[in-house]
Amino acid sequence: MTSAPEISLRVRARWLPLVLLSFPLHAAALPAQEAAAVGAPVEFFEKKVRPLLAEKCYSCHSADTKPSGGLRVDDRRGLLEGGKTGPALVVGNPDNSLLVQRLRHADESKRMPKESDALTDSEVEVLTTWIRDGAAWPAERIPSGIGRVRPEIEALKMSHWAWQPLKNPTAPEVRDAAWAKSDVDRFVLSGLEKEGLSPVADADRTTLIRRLTFDLTGLPPSPVEIDQFLNDTRPGAIDTAVDRLLDSPAFGEQWARHWLDLARYGESSGPSRNIPYPHAWKYRDYVIDAVQRDVPYNRFIGEQIAGDLLSAGDPASRDRLLTATGFLALGVKDVNQRFKERFIMDNVDEQIDVVSRAVIGLTVSCARCHDHKFDPIGMKDYYALAGIFTSTEDCAGVRNKMGGAGLDYYDPSTLVRLTSPVPAADPAQTAKLQAEVADAKKAWDAIRGTPEGLAKAADGRPAQRPYRLRFEKLQGELQALTDPAARGHAVHGVRESKVIADTELRVRGEAERRGPAIGRGFISTFPVPGVEPIPAGESGRRQLVQWLVSPQNPLTARVAVNRIWAHLFGRGLVSTVDNFGVKGDAPSHPELLDRLATDFINGGWSVKKSIRALVLTRAYQLGAEAVPANVEKDPDNRLVWRHAPRRLSAEELRDSILSGTGRLLPRPAEGSAAATLKMVEMRDNGQEAKGIHTAADTARHRSLYLPLLRGVIPKSLEAFDPVTQSLVTGKRDATTVPTQALFMLNAAFVREQSLAYGAALARDKERSPAQLVAQAYRLILGRLPTEAETARALTFLTDYAADFQSGSSGAGESAGSQAVLAKAEGDAGGETTSAVVNPDDVDRTDALGPDAAVQAGDAATAAWMGFVQALFASAEFRYVR
Repeated sequence: MTSAPEISLRVRARWLPLVLLSFPLHAAALPAQEAAAVGAPVEFFEKKVRPLLAEKCYSCHSADTKPSGGLRVDDRRGLLEGGKTGPALVVGNPDNSLLVQRLRHADESKRMPKESDALTDSEVEVLTTWIRDGAAWPAERIPSGIGRVRPEIEALKMSHWAWQPLKNPTAPEVRDAAWAKSDVDRFVLSGLEKEGLSPVADADRTTLIRRLTFDLTGLPPSPVEIDQFLNDTRPGAIDTAVDRLLDSPAFGEQWARHWLDLARYGESSGPSRNIPYPHAWKYRDYVIDAVQRDVPYNRFIGEQIAGDLLSAGDPASRDRLLTATGFLALGVKDVNQRFKERFIMDNVDEQIDVVSRAVIGLTVSCARCHDHKFDPIGMKDYYALAGIFTSTEDCAGVRNKMGGAGLDYYDPSTLVRLTSPVPAADPAQTAKLQAEVADAKKAWDAIRGTPEGLAKAADGRPAQRPYRLRFEKLQGELQALTDPAARGHAVHGVRESKVIADTELRVRGEAERRGPAIGRGFISTFPVPGVEPIPAGESGRRQLVQWLVSPQNPLTARVAVNRIWAHLFGRGLVSTVDNFGVKGDAPSHPELLDRLATDFINGGWSVKKSIRALVLTRAYQLGAEAVPANVEKDPDNRLVWRHAPRRLSAEELRDSILSGTGRLLPRPAEGSAAATLKMVEMRDNGQEAKGIHTAADTARHRSLYLPLLRGVIPKSLEAFDPVTQSLVTGKRDATTVPTQALFMLNAAFVREQSLAYGAALARDKERSPAQLVAQAYRLILGRLPTEAETARALTFLTDYAADFQSGSSGAGESAGSQAVLAKAEGDAGGETTSAVVNPDDVDRTDALGPDAAVQAGDAATAAWMGFVQALFASAEFRYVR
């Protein structure tokens, strides 16, 4: 009969290894009797069980090979969670453990292992004993430094400027009081006077209206708008122009693009098995609408992080809030990841990164594998946030699978259904397709992997390939008919997970190396009082929003107004707009930054109000002249003694070219060309990409509405530093490289637009060439040419036409150039989106080709085309002063 102490020791031997999996205990720290109890089962595992699993199971069920059936046996959590058929072991009950059942199965086709000899009775007994005695597993050793309080880190929390509470400083006194229009000007002028610098003169009104229009709308001012502004001499003329621009739909589009840069917006999952996000455009349109309506910034942030948890007054409002959560779902995803746990934790890391850098300007993701090297952000802080997102279901509509094909990566159950009713599919057609899919699957399963299926067919491909293609084609047709998401009644977003729980700290960031569970919460870098605790039944996203947008949070408002300043002045008060940490820049005007942040909060978190206040300052309206003495003292213009010229963004350049030729469609685009794509892998140089490029090439809407799949950049944008869609980008690169000049010379897009406008000028016989030159200058550069520029243009036109005539081989226009001209001069409303076909139905060889040649058919058209293209290629066109 077993004694009481022996029973107690056996119980301890069963539960203590489980404790060791969650807490950094060490056997040496336990009483001797308990240490022995822990050590014996673990020693049994290491000597008997692990070698057996490694020899018989690892080849099909481990991290180093593959998790067949979704099962890993080299990780205790993998055994407990199991694979497709459920948990592999039930601790203490080997008879109910699937692992043992499959080892003993009478059916050889289901018995494990498949690729080696069956286990002997004694080997099976080793595993049953191990499971019966508690399935002991060695404890994960936690590095001793994790969570340790270090005095220097605590001191850093108290000393770094960005983590200190906001102040509301009063504007300083300045010597030249008459110069300042506002308190912002007084802060700026005070800094200049301290350094002995003087601001340059104000910008002329032509320069100012071009600057205002581009900064607020991303488009050039029309000749009518320029004339209205120049002729309005009333004291409030600038205010009137600013209000008009802020109210225009183009404002929402331009400033939505700034936010989409931060949201790393893309319409596909990214380089690894690039899966389209066909509903992403709905999030894009949500952002445009929110920016245009000036939704308060704190509400804007809350809708995107926890919109599904906010109350809504009607179904349309509910759908809007669900769509907003696409902010968390539309990031890069490695769907070709072998292990689900790694897939989940990589996605969580991506969500932490976008929230922390976009909203509070900190690189919290650097604490995934170790405490942050520079900022006081520990691993415990990281995993406190991670628990919020592991308790949130990522509903991007994709799942992980190594080496999948067809619809393998598509998971319609993880898309967010909208509230709109879904019309019922035709029952007869559905039944017919279901039967065909069942037959096709049966045929595919029968031949898949068999010698007959792997044999080469006449075309050199496996004989089983047509069976797979037929099955996937029918499967896609059934899905298109019956899946509400495929019919447009869903979005990519997030929702509360079925399992709400804290998550464990991962040793060195490795998903399977679980340490102690960390309570859900927020980073401890600075205190934010007044945030409610996270209830056990909630993910914590609602509380995270409270923490982020609290007026007591020292970062959110500072980061937001700094980005607004950067977009208007070319450089942030803190130049590292995405990093307010120790390695970021210090603010050039710290008091001004705090005053702007305080005014932002007190003004109801209104982005439009902040923009309006800044563009009406004297500082914003300065000229762009470079005074040598000022350049020597402040070459980077940190003190704002002039307005810094900036190059147009890729989108602004394309839109300005279309606008300059009168071919830009002012209305918003409906949907996206990517909305026609199925959620199957898309090759960057295949037929699907060709369809996307064709849609982008023929589009006449603003660039914001172009299909923006990762790795498939529209050709009209790629030369001028389009945003990197995989990272939070508060400030884009603005390079000057030879390929940009070549693009302006040779790109089909530029030449087509130049040809379209040049042909219109050549046909205009009612005005003189000098008048036509003036018209082109006004449309493209926003000003009239000087007499010298007019004379030079007329000489250019004459010489170009003569050269064209002498170099031409015959009169008339070739059929090819006629077709190109017809395309360039076609109705702008005839925009088309190429139908993207099922990739399994086409030859997936490279489908992209070179740009078509664009040539004029006669001397006059060629000359005007060359003149227009020269204006587009000018630095004056590409830069805003």
